[in-house]
This record gives sequence, structure tokens and C-alpha cells, in this order.
Amino acid sequence: MNDCACEAMIDTPNPNDILQTLAQPVLCIDKETIILQTNTAAQMLLNSSDTALHGKKLSDLLLHDSPLLALVWDASAAQSSYAAHAIELSFNPLHHHNHSLQNQLYDVQVLPMADYNGCMVIHIQPRSIAHIMNRQLTHQGAVRAVVGASALLAHEIKNPLSGIRGAAQLLEPELEPNNRDLTRMICKEVDRIAALVDRMETFTDTRPTQRKPENIHEILSHVLQLARSGFAKNVRLIERYDPSLPLVLVNHDALVQVFLNLVKNAMEAVQDQSGEIMFTTAFRHGVRMTSPGSKKPMSLPIEICIIDNGAGVQGDIQDFMFEPFVTSKTNGSGLGLALAAKIIGDHGGVIDHSRDDRHTVMRVLLPAQQA
Repeated sequence: MNDCACEAMIDTPNPNDILQTLAQPVLCIDKETIILQTNTAAQMLLNSSDTALHGKKLSDLLLHDSPLLALVWDASAAQSSYAAHAIELSFNPLHHHNHSLQNQLYDVQVLPMADYNGCMVIHIQPRSIAHIMNRQLTHQGAVRAVVGASALLAHEIKNPLSGIRGAAQLLEPELEPNNRDLTRMICKEVDRIAALVDRMETFTDTRPTQRKPENIHEILSHVLQLARSGFAKNVRLIERYDPSLPLVLVNHDALVQVFLNLVKNAMEAVQDQSGEIMFTTAFRHGVRMTSPGSKKPMSLPIEICIIDNGAGVQGDIQDFMFEPFVTSKTNGSGLGLALAAKIIGDHGGVIDHSRDDRHTVMRVLLPAQQA
């Protein structure tokens, strides 16, 4: 049998089957923005089934000033492909109730179908994962800088501090009683600076993290037990887990430190009887990251979120929360989240922050244990 005969026996793939396999949302609309077809990813994005979406106007699902709608009209008028990066979709709340999608950014491409009387294809690429990856590389770079600075500070500052403290203690008996508060203040400030340098020295530990297979839910349960018996007594703590998650290869104590720190931050954000902190876990397919120095991308399917209904961090500081010495707390050192980013990075994972109208989400992505 010749090659042509063999090829003739192979079924041609159905275009709709190809559409449904795409991981990114894809919609087909006509010139009046009436939805003709959607794939599964688009149905999840629009929080509705294909049957319910078919025949609806995209312009009804979006606000009139939606950047996506403006992009569609421009592409339709020019009969040419248009693209936009990092835009909000701006859903109309009367027709769309998935509030978690608000304030998320997307890359969008609109492609007219010249042979189909004004029909257009809309391809939507969520930026959240890519944005997380880019920010994670920034966090890692900042941590590497602190590693060098910490080693220098430990050597150049701690030794002189010991001398200053010793000199103040020797001077104290020679001073008048009403002046001894000054030497005590010197000792107190020296101790405070030494404690800060001690915390920074944590970043200089570049030894491989000792890890073993762990059930992430057992780690979270331990953290919640500590929280319930101490600082989070008056806050509602909720658990929503995916029980089918595989084991993770982690250092138990280090992960407890990270999540305990995140819960404490959430607790400080809510600060009242209506406060609520939720723990969630999920398995996310297709999340991959290439670490610096490695050419092979690593899969990060284990997602752990800590969600609170506090006021959250406001302003430009949100983009730098995981960098050392960045804090919104009056008496904070700005090292807690930077250390959390280092620990998660040492595990091959990423940590990120997002905020919608009512909730702050701290998201950790970790690799699963390899079979």
C-alpha cells in the first residue's frame, strides 16, 4: 500500500475537537458580537456552558468601556488582527458572577475570519501564571542580593556591636544615676540591631534543603492547630482541600514556618470578629517553571492558598512585597515574606500575592513528589 493510500485512511481531525483541546479560552463571535462557539476554557472563564452562551452577545457580558470590547470593534472595523496585553476584561456584574476574575490581567488577540461574513475569533491568554513566574525571578534575584549583603553585615557589624555594648556596660557604674538610662538605651538598641542581623543571616544558608515526602494537608493542619490555640482564636478558619493531592517533597519545619508566617500576616489584616481566613488546596495542570541554572522546566501542580477578607496591602507596595525590607507594618522589618519566598524557592516552588475587591490571596505553588 502506498503512502497516499495510508494517508487517505487517516481521519481528518474535527476542528471543534481541536478547539476543545486548547488550554486557553477561545470564542467565535459574529459581527454583532453574538457568541457562536466557545471551547471548554472559555466556558470556565465566562462561568457558563456552551449552550447557555450560544446566541448571547459578548457586548452584554462586558461593560461598555471594556478594553476587550474596544479591541473587538477595532478589529472588526479594520478587518485586521488586533492584540492587547495586560488588560482587564471588565465583566458586567449583571451577567457574570465570578468575582475572582475581576482585576486579573489577560493578553488578548482578535482575528477576523475574512471568509465568514465578519465573524471573529477571540483568543484569551490569562497572564496570572506568567506574571507569577516573572515576579518570582525578581524575588529570587532580590534574595540573592540579600545573601551577599547578609554575610557582609554579619562580619562588619556584629563584632563592633559587641564592643559598643561592652563599653556601655563598663561606663554605666561610673555615671550619675539619672544618666544611666542612656547606657541602657545603647544596650537595648545594640541588641535590636544584632537581632535584625541574626534574622538576615538566615538568608546566607545556601545548603540544600533536607526534604522528604509529606502530606501537605498534615502540614496545614499542624499550622491551623497552632493558630487556633494562639493568635487566631477569634478568627474563623476555614479549610477547603482537594483530598486527592499527591505527596510533596518538602522540609516539614520550613513549610510550617512559611505558612505560619502567612497566617499571622492574614490575622493582622483582619483584626476583628468578622475576620475570616481560608485555606484551600488544588491540583493545577500545566503550570511549569524553569529555574535559573536549569534548562528543564519543572511542573508546579500543587497549589496552596491562604485567603483573608482583610483590607489588604494598598498601593505600589503590592508589587514588591516579597523583596527584603519592604513592609507596610509600622514596626515590621520586611524580612518575613522575603524569607518565605526564599524557602519556597529553595523547594523549587513560587509564592505570589493577589487582591480582589474583598479578599487577599497568598498563593504557593509546589512541585509534586516524582513517582
